[in-house]
Amino acid sequence: MKHFLRRWGPAVAWAGLIYLFSSEVFSAQGTATWIFPFLRWLLPAADWPTIFFLHDLLRKAGHFIEFFILSLFLLRGVRGERAGWNLRWALACIALAAAYAALDEFHQAFVPGRVASPDDVLIDAAGASFAQLAAALRCWPRPPQNP
Repeated sequence: MKHFLRRWGPAVAWAGLIYLFSSEVFSAQGTATWIFPFLRWLLPAADWPTIFFLHDLLRKAGHFIEFFILSLFLLRGVRGERAGWNLRWALACIALAAAYAALDEFHQAFVPGRVASPDDVLIDAAGASFAQLAAALRCWPRPPQNP
């Protein structure tokens, strides 16, 4: 059980955090209460359409980053005690992350102030895919270094 928790605990905990981010507090209206003032402070000359665009861009970047991290935690669980990277593991991680993204959006359809968006599922799946690409590049065989 200890090995199972060590391998899968981070993914389960991160999925729980994503679930919390699906609450009304993190709706577009909710995040606007603190992102808009920050953007106005950071970019005082920016017009309102720019502020709205940047707010939306930050929210979509949040989706990408959340599922990038989830995918890496899933790789930790799927890989187990083995080292390296494997395409089957990566595809399993992407599939699990995309399935969780779809469930998360379905859940948001029932949360006041939230809307389910298929586009967000695609952004989430892209984040998970890029994480696996990063893991593959990190584990890519390197030639030996000359001393």
